Amino acid sequence: MGVPTVGDRVAQTVAAMELEKVVEPKFHPSSYGYRPGRSALDAVAACRERCFTHPWVLDCDIAGFFDNVPHDLIVKAVEANTDQSWVILYVKRWLKAPVQHPDGTLQQRDRGTPQGSAISPLLANLFLHYAFDLWMAREFPSLPFERYCDDFVVHCFSEKQARHVGRCIAARLGECGLRLHPEKTRIVFCPQDGRDGSYEHTSFTFLGYAFRRRAAQDAEGRVFNGFLPAVSKDAMKKMNRVVHSWRLHNWTNLSLNELAAWVNPIVSGWLNYYGRYYRTAMRPLLRRINAYILRWVRKKYRRLRSWKRALAWWQTVVQRAPKLFTHWSWTTVAWMTG
Repeated sequence: MGVPTVGDRVAQTVAAMELEKVVEPKFHPSSYGYRPGRSALDAVAACRERCFTHPWVLDCDIAGFFDNVPHDLIVKAVEANTDQSWVILYVKRWLKAPVQHPDGTLQQRDRGTPQGSAISPLLANLFLHYAFDLWMAREFPSLPFERYCDDFVVHCFSEKQARHVGRCIAARLGECGLRLHPEKTRIVFCPQDGRDGSYEHTSFTFLGYAFRRRAAQDAEGRVFNGFLPAVSKDAMKKMNRVVHSWRLHNWTNLSLNELAAWVNPIVSGWLNYYGRYYRTAMRPLLRRINAYILRWVRKKYRRLRSWKRALAWWQTVVQRAPKLFTHWSWTTVAWMTG
């Protein structure tokens, strides 16, 4: 991460707004990251649909993109899209500006654009528009893909095709001064009903969602096995760590309403994002939050120390105020109580 000064942040925002007006209409429709009117969930939705029709996925990750993207190619891309000399001048200065470390020493940079800069997402999209998006549209026009900044997946019809595309992408990125991460880039088979076969990798993670074979119900209630997204294990671990750090049961100085006002904005964000698909995968986390709330009430009120009385109180509250906590519309079960 690189944190610019206030003056630089203001100037970067102005330059980004000026440049965005020109480049945004040119960007590829399969580019989703940091673009107005588009979101990570849009990319997940497109990926979900294409996994139904394409049995193979090339899951790609660029190694250290923001640290290694070449300055000269970024400037070239900017120059091709604006005749505003001040925009080009400032982009050059921001790219070459040294990074100051906590001990005061300065590190000169000849490549990379620091994350945290107001203009870095736009410059990254502009660079990859030429380095990847247009190249894919030209070389493999029949293969759909979703790209969210430097994270992208390509859908293929066969393992052989996926291997060929992977080699071509690696070569293309090499020409642009980048490389695919050898451990995070892999070919994945997408198993589902009516699709026979096996492979070393049968799942992948994209934008916090784990795609793999899962049981589900169709609109008529029939169970089927599809290749579907749900919140990933890493995302669940991060959310569980946050919930644990709250130590809700220790905040006995707060009222129940104050506890809800604290928790709801954060949990709502989780539900809106990770609960879009296969929402049942979120239940263990929500039940854990409920368990903490039960511990909180047992610790706050001496008369509710016993589980029996605490559960009776719980049933009364969820019936009286079912919308008090946002996640209660999903589940009011506390896993510690079974």
